[in-house]
Amino acid sequence: MKARTCRASSSNRRRRVERRGAATRLGAMGWTLNRLFMRSAAPLRCGRVLLVEPTRSLFEAWSLLRETSRQHLEPYEPAWASDELTRSAFRRRLKRYRLDRVRGTGAAFLVVRATDQALLGGVALTNIRRGVTQSASVGYWIGSPFVRRGYASEALAGVLRHAFDDLGLNRVEAACMPSNHASIAVLERGGFRREGLARRYLMINRVFEDHLLFARLRDDVRVHPGDDKRVPRLGGDMAIRPVASGPPGAAAEGQAA
Repeated sequence: MKARTCRASSSNRRRRVERRGAATRLGAMGWTLNRLFMRSAAPLRCGRVLLVEPTRSLFEAWSLLRETSRQHLEPYEPAWASDELTRSAFRRRLKRYRLDRVRGTGAAFLVVRATDQALLGGVALTNIRRGVTQSASVGYWIGSPFVRRGYASEALAGVLRHAFDDLGLNRVEAACMPSNHASIAVLERGGFRREGLARRYLMINRVFEDHLLFARLRDDVRVHPGDDKRVPRLGGDMAIRPVASGPPGAAAEGQAA
């Protein structure tokens, strides 16, 4: 009896050691996978713009452009928090972006001019839905010094290629206030079709506003000249240049990413 008990105890100890070893290996593997998922993706290029993944090093350029463009953007965005432009708020934003990317529910980018790496704005896919839907929503914004130069159209074309080719989505949706004529023009140039009006659809600047609903399908005809080819990926780090001056924008060219 004693020998059998000793053998059983020894076998239990070996199993516990094996389980601990397996747990350690799985933990290390999970850490490695998390590091891989959280690593910054290579930029996407479309026409004159690059779409780059937001990082902490871009805070100064981002906050300066947002502050410069505040009057231009606020009428078309959810109300800004009291600490909207602080470094801690930017870190929270980045954390949310990383979680969305890891979970497969979102993909956020900053829009950068390829020639001089000036920060122009942002674009994002949100609420990515799989299963029988295979769709997402898109939002974008361009800083006031750079509106009405076609940058929003090129950024939209690039993120659509990412949505359809890289993510395999079938449908991308957008919502736009009826008064935002510049953004409506961007969507229509990008091949989006108007599908209806949603009453009091989103709270913009603390007021529920009606929104026009648009959508583009993977199989829709590509109408934008920068949208008729695969978006190449570019490697290497870049220094994003903040820009605080330029001609004022008459109207926002898109919604907040």
